[in-house]
Amino acid sequence: MNVLNNFIEISTKEFNNYVNSIDKSSLEKAAELILSAKNNGNRLHITGIGKPAHVSNYAASLFSSTGTPTYYLHGTEAVHGSCGQLVEGDVVICISNSGETAELKATALAIKNNGCKIIAVTRDSNSWLGKYSDICLVAGVNHEGGVLNRAPRASILAEILILQCLSVLLQEKSDITPESYIKRHPGGSLGKLRENEK
Repeated sequence: MNVLNNFIEISTKEFNNYVNSIDKSSLEKAAELILSAKNNGNRLHITGIGKPAHVSNYAASLFSSTGTPTYYLHGTEAVHGSCGQLVEGDVVICISNSGETAELKATALAIKNNGCKIIAVTRDSNSWLGKYSDICLVAGVNHEGGVLNRAPRASILAEILILQCLSVLLQEKSDITPESYIKRHPGGSLGKLRENEK
């Protein structure tokens, strides 16, 4: 139980510290970049390596359901042909906790070489990815919460939260109504109008 209590205590502390440090101006700039590309007929993509790849899939689904069609770009397949889904002027969100992951560096280089803009989600704006990106959204924590302080835990919470913040800004600009939302999400209880929405 001591291990569990320590994890909960550390995670709560890291999460609260991160929430209080979120750079809202960078979020606004990221939203503006995406909306500008969308208005020009371009698209949003999102990629990551390892655990952030799973975050990328979730975020692509979240953005798409709230008015910003978003495509998952495979983090390693991108340099083996999947960059073919990119068109000059598109925007790609690249997620890497360290900002130094070799595979994502190669993908980021390929993304830029295809004429796209990069929004980084990383713990350090001075990392390679933070500096290489057009806009950097910092999602940094000091401790992951586990005994070894290695497996991504608290950092994943930070990455998800910053992307959720971005999704809120994009949804507001997209004027999503309950009716248009359920067209994108017709299944389950979320696909039904609530009594106060009829």
